Amino acid sequence: MRSLLVIVLAAGEGTRMRSTKPKVLHAVANRPMLAHVLDAALHAGASRLAVVIGPDHDAVAAQVRQAAPQAATFVQAERRGTAHAVLAARQALAEGVDDVVVMYGDTPLVRPETIAALRAPLAEGAAVAVLGFRPADPFGYGRLVTDKGELLAIREEKEASEAERQITLCNAGLMAFDGRVVLDLLDRVSDANAKKEFYLTDAVEIARALGRSAAVVEVAVEEVAGVNSRAQLAEAESILQVRLRARALEGGATLVAPETVFLSADTVIGRDVVIEPNVVFGPGVTVEDGATIRAFSHVEGAHVGAGAIVGPFARLRPGAVLGQGVHVGNFVEIKAADLAPGVKVNHLSYVGDASVGANTNVGAGTITCNYDGFRKHRTTIGANAFIGTNTLLVAPVSVGDGAYVGTGSVITENVPEDALAIGRARQVNKPGWAVRLRERLSAGLAPKK
Repeated sequence: MRSLLVIVLAAGEGTRMRSTKPKVLHAVANRPMLAHVLDAALHAGASRLAVVIGPDHDAVAAQVRQAAPQAATFVQAERRGTAHAVLAARQALAEGVDDVVVMYGDTPLVRPETIAALRAPLAEGAAVAVLGFRPADPFGYGRLVTDKGELLAIREEKEASEAERQITLCNAGLMAFDGRVVLDLLDRVSDANAKKEFYLTDAVEIARALGRSAAVVEVAVEEVAGVNSRAQLAEAESILQVRLRARALEGGATLVAPETVFLSADTVIGRDVVIEPNVVFGPGVTVEDGATIRAFSHVEGAHVGAGAIVGPFARLRPGAVLGQGVHVGNFVEIKAADLAPGVKVNHLSYVGDASVGANTNVGAGTITCNYDGFRKHRTTIGANAFIGTNTLLVAPVSVGDGAYVGTGSVITENVPEDALAIGRARQVNKPGWAVRLRERLSAGLAPKK
């Protein structure tokens, strides 16, 4: 198997994003664009990764460490073109490798299969392979000059002749190199051009001058969509959402209205899952087989067990773990809580920082009061318990197996198993009070306190 070094160029500022955040850290499907690119490279079989970042881009370096801890980072101190950027990773190139692929941190839709296709000509003897596409408007893109399928040159817009500007096959930016000659090619690149920069694309003509061949691999426009503005970020999001929905459907899930469901790049959905309209999945969600996510629910950082039912209008926050057959109903919020199999929290409740035992019923309006203004505290509810409507459980507190909590209670002390706990004021009735009130009001007198 041929070894692969992927160099990701992530030094761009992205001023058109109108943001203080580095461009490659803007998210598509709740994952930074740079992380998408690194993930594609790893799934394409990269044996080594190198990421070229700009000076003082500590946040970008941190993202590299998180998404691909094995990757090496290199700093391009001056921005003098793409070849100059690649040579910032000279140390990685000098270590030797069969294939080198150059990718960009703001091109998040490239798939591992495309990287494999780009490498294929190298195995057949090409020194350089270039990814090409045909945009609706080629203005501004480098043109791929070919003859009988062989790539002759890449001509930048400013250097292209009138005839070359009529070419519709354009450079997508991604390039692959024979690792044995890549340094020789890049060291021959000069800055004798309109921008006085070192163009990576010049490597094509340099390779041909040395008697080596260059190839082009054409892909669909959406595959190589780069992001340089908020509008293009939204376009990339739309394209990726279509892919993610298709993956869920192909995996055996039912999306009642697919175009209204928004997924994260890491969302895991099992078979026979039903997802109703207008559901949003944040990062870190797994939904097991046979579960149902009803309309207008928001799920993030949660694990939904097999056969569970969530929603409508439910919110699962990070740390929510729902066991098999759990029911979480309308206007219920679960956060950092474990709900064992068979638990039901069907209406208007908040369960946070808690553990709830199997087959327990949590009545409408129940709240685990987990925060004292300084720290979070935990509530533990046993199995087969019954929590009455409008109960406040003031943590830290526990309710034993099989216990009952009376409706409207404020529970501040532990409840033993199989006990009944009632924590409310005694009801007082004042006969005739309402009649006397109405008489005073009708006479224009203020009501007595």
